[in-house]
Amino acid sequence: MPQRPKKPIEEVVAELGRYPLEAFIFMQECIGAASEQVHGPMTPEESVVAGWMDRHNVDLETLCRLSETGSLPPDIADILAKIGGPEKMNRHVTGQQLCWAVRDVALSRYGLMARSVLAKWNIRRTEDIGAIIFALVENDWLKKLPSDKIEDFQDVYSFDEVFEPDYRSGGE
Repeated sequence: MPQRPKKPIEEVVAELGRYPLEAFIFMQECIGAASEQVHGPMTPEESVVAGWMDRHNVDLETLCRLSETGSLPPDIADILAKIGGPEKMNRHVTGQQLCWAVRDVALSRYGLMARSVLAKWNIRRTEDIGAIIFALVENDWLKKLPSDKIEDFQDVYSFDEVFEPDYRSGGE
């Protein structure tokens, strides 16, 4: 079974000490947005499996293992067979993809104030996004792939550029 978080989110926030709880909550929301941008919205079948995984504290690796050994409940096994296997539940995003989703969500939610809101939370560079994400990973709030590294968040974009009003019309 996957590990539960080592400590409450408030303790993770306090230990890192650089970003408020709101920044962590915002990042978790952005993970969902990034996943949807990259993989599309979950199908109803995927949502059923994701709900089952959540209720039973099953991560993707465990889901794959349970599938291989025939240890899944029949209804979940049937859904996985229908959607193409447990690997279809992989909704992983890269550090770069997450950074762009943070930009998109911030602009969508806060408009011209996006950069100011992020700065209020001490998020001024893509490296700050990585620091929050890896604090969550290190405390088992999030999972990472072996290929994921903190350097994936280095210099993805300049906040000076992407949060300028003219930038939106110019594209990425």
